Amino acid sequence: MKKCPLIILLLLLTYSFIRAQESNKLITVDDIWGKYIFRTQSVAEINSLNDGEHFCRLEDNNIYKYEFKTGKIAGKLFEGAKYISSFINKDITIEDYELSNDESKILIKTESERIYRHSYKSIYYAFDSKNDKIIPVANGEKIRLAHFSPDGKKISYIKDNNLYLENFDKKETIQITYDGKNNNIINGTTDWVYEEEFSITEGYKWSPDGNKIAYYKFDESKVKEYDMQIFGELYPKEYKFKYPKAGEDNSFVDIFVYNLTSGNNVRIETGAEKDNYIPRIQWTKSPELLSVQRLNRRQNELEILLCNANSGESKVVYKDKNKYYIEISDDLTFTDDNKYFIISNEKDGYNHLYLYDIDGNPVNQITKGEWDMLGFKGYDQKSKTIYYISSEISPIDKMLFSINVNGTGKKQLSEDKGINNASFSKGFKYFVSTYSNANTPPIVTIKSTKGNKQLVILEDNKELAGKIREYNFTPKEFFTYNTSKGIKLYCSMIKPKDFDSTKKYPVLFQIYGGPNSQTVTNGWGNMDFAWQQMLAQKGYIIVSVDNRGTGARGEDFRKCTYMQLGKLETEDMIETSKYLKKLKYIDSSRIGIEGWSFGGYLTSLCLTKGADYFKTGIAVAPVTNWRYYDNIYTERYMRKPSENESGYDENAPTNYVDKLKGKLLIIHGSADDNVHFQNTMEFADKLIKANKKFEMFIYPNKNHGIYGGNTRLNLFTKMTDFIMQNL
Repeated sequence: MKKCPLIILLLLLTYSFIRAQESNKLITVDDIWGKYIFRTQSVAEINSLNDGEHFCRLEDNNIYKYEFKTGKIAGKLFEGAKYISSFINKDITIEDYELSNDESKILIKTESERIYRHSYKSIYYAFDSKNDKIIPVANGEKIRLAHFSPDGKKISYIKDNNLYLENFDKKETIQITYDGKNNNIINGTTDWVYEEEFSITEGYKWSPDGNKIAYYKFDESKVKEYDMQIFGELYPKEYKFKYPKAGEDNSFVDIFVYNLTSGNNVRIETGAEKDNYIPRIQWTKSPELLSVQRLNRRQNELEILLCNANSGESKVVYKDKNKYYIEISDDLTFTDDNKYFIISNEKDGYNHLYLYDIDGNPVNQITKGEWDMLGFKGYDQKSKTIYYISSEISPIDKMLFSINVNGTGKKQLSEDKGINNASFSKGFKYFVSTYSNANTPPIVTIKSTKGNKQLVILEDNKELAGKIREYNFTPKEFFTYNTSKGIKLYCSMIKPKDFDSTKKYPVLFQIYGGPNSQTVTNGWGNMDFAWQQMLAQKGYIIVSVDNRGTGARGEDFRKCTYMQLGKLETEDMIETSKYLKKLKYIDSSRIGIEGWSFGGYLTSLCLTKGADYFKTGIAVAPVTNWRYYDNIYTERYMRKPSENESGYDENAPTNYVDKLKGKLLIIHGSADDNVHFQNTMEFADKLIKANKKFEMFIYPNKNHGIYGGNTRLNLFTKMTDFIMQNL
């Protein structure tokens, strides 16, 4: 772990670009996706210990203890080689771990098997450092979401859609629920659509005193099933799961609290209306008071209920109503004295933090200004200081700030423009800072909160910086322009080496464009950036655009696409194409576009509705009609199809196949549980009926990410070849 002033490191990395002219080495797809030589080196997750002076992290099956101040090793919490060979008797790789609250026990996660994007089932082992004992949890069966109780004496987990408790010494296992059934009843975790769109899989929470567990119960019996075939055997297997498409029935959701002392299950009163969402539950600082967030089906009214954990009675203490929709976050924070809570909302047109008393009365607005608070990073209860990330400097830069909970004393902690992130030690004495800019790979350091002093460099990606120089990367540039409607759009551009403004160059748009997203940021682009550099070496200009509907520019800009997803986004892509065509160094006859997921949807629209402005397009895993996508995401931005038929029909690529002129390649994974393969099949069917020529490639048994083995190498080789042949 090295010490070096950050400014010197940045100068050295910038020097990489100056020296680039000395090398003519060309990037290949195999370099990127076969050899992975441009992969960013990250730092294993850092977990602060209770003393706030040390942290631990997992490395090579060992859990080491380090000093924040020096970065030096201070010991081992778990020695993998010793205990795995002595107690487990088989080779395993420790994937993750959890410490008990008193740090005397460790829960080890291994042999994980993916379910969906965020969910796994795994084998867990529990280690007790006091008696040097390690035991398998649940008799070594694969289970989900295992956690220690607050006192460390019990382990909770989900098995077969039921919630269990197991004493650490294995003298007793308690089954809390009994009605769990696949594709029917789920206890303690969430259904597919909650996992994907509310980013929640952990469907239970221990009370602060460890005497109660609040948990979700999903009844998905009325939700329609989606079937996928999994190939590889003589007769393909059918995989069925519950997936509510736009306008279709959801799971019925209840919240229960189990009392470990009495053995009673109490149902929490969440209202008579069943067709709504409960995206979050969270204990207050009181073991008797549970908070429940309730969101209506249209997702424009959010309420916080405070619920008596013993009786189940509840009362509404907070309401937020929005003319568009409300995005769920994890910002809700209760103060230690349980007198106040902090939450973010957009009631002044930008996302900001607010302080309320426990009864829901507003106390003060904490952050304010014509910019968005983008990430709540923590609240130091002792000093009453809040830490957050915002777009205050510019929409393309993310900077770290601190502010007093009363809204005074704001300080900018990030020194350099770019993308900054931070995670804090317990007690907030130190923080781990991650920084990158568009042309500098991530630098991870430890800093002192007091004085913002850099103490240790954990990772500087020096080797990757050398590859940047060796392979002659060209800097990403940023520019803005105003559309014909006077709307300012942020864009980025990568030009070929030895760019000559008197020559003409083809352009490839690489886009996403979905609600509250950004591709035009002053941060490192990882593997995509390497592929863009490879195409630039082949003579292409690479452009990205943040169209209307994207993030970090306030509510009006972000939500103007409401009820008409795809319309304004496509207009902005066309406007950008028109703008570029006026530049003397752009070959106006050779403008292409490529995107994945929402970007694939937008690409499909640009090749149909915008056919006059794009010669070539690659749509990867595209939505082609919002009726085929899940209801939480789609209805948030479009409402139900029955409420907005024109919005669905007027912006569906499937309805514009007759306009296709350019070369189109559609790519999809056959086992995509997110954007179903159905989207591509319906699109292809209509293209065929319209007698349109196109190319299509399907990756067997691959999900929305289309990865594994040589898959990415094959995929990006195919896309590169298509671009070279058709643009």
